[in-house]
Amino acid sequence: MADSKFLTPEEVAERYRGGISVGTLRNWRAMRLGPSFVKVGKTVLYPVDDLDTWDERNRVQCCASKRLIERPGDQA
Repeated sequence: MADSKFLTPEEVAERYRGGISVGTLRNWRAMRLGPSFVKVGKTVLYPVDDLDTWDERNRVQCCASKRLIERPGDQA
């Protein structure tokens, strides 16, 4: 774990381009939601590896609906 990189809540908010605010991260920590974190004294840090894992768990796969794929005249 010595090579692990950590981000502050401000850096996490920046990582997600403001889509998640520092206040939201604070609320999630209180409710035990969101990405995992490490707390040392009053300092809160988010391991980058855990953020990457959290991103993958929350990935949404999209696929075109059948209606969008069909072309006019394809129906038999």
